[in-house]
Amino acid sequence: RLGLERADTAEKALTVIVDLLEKYGQGGNCMESHMVFTYHNSFLIADRNEAWVLETSGKYWAAEKVEGDVRNISNQLSITTKIDREHPELREYAKSKGWWDGEKEFDFAATYSYVNTARMTTSRGRYCEGYKLLNKHKGSITSEIMMEILRDKESGINMEGGFMTTGSMVSVLPQQPNVPCIHFFTGTPDPAR
Repeated sequence: RLGLERADTAEKALTVIVDLLEKYGQGGNCMESHMVFTYHNSFLIADRNEAWVLETSGKYWAAEKVEGDVRNISNQLSITTKIDREHPELREYAKSKGWWDGEKEFDFAATYSYVNTARMTTSRGRYCEGYKLLNKHKGSITSEIMMEILRDKESGINMEGGFMTTGSMVSVLPQQPNVPCIHFFTGTPDPAR
């Protein structure tokens, strides 16, 4: 929200977010119940001309400029070796913890998580299923198709049970500055409603 308030481009919003992350960190309980549940955040940040993926681990972060037709995030780190911006101490911190030897190519997701990055797009899970659904429609994605993807319960994108999807948003961002942007938001935790 502060990125939207304080920036007029996607990259400037990225800068706002990482500056706040470095100053204040992240944390707090992610559940309304008394059970303690925290996680690190990921963001898709877009304007009419460009988009970025920002993924965090504590105060450390990596950002990837989206190039190509589709990109998704979902409950895991997904930035691997294509890192366009990063926390200035990201690699040194990983070396100091023994997570990266400083010799092999740096892979953010592999270094800062337990995810096997070679299997991210092939194993069944929300990230993989979203990746497949987006690529199935690559080149012809409309707001209606995005809404269908976000409503998909079989893939786990629209979550049911112990954890509910908190809400969904679809934005249409025309590159022509004289054409208005359109934003669709769900009013319930179930995008199918």
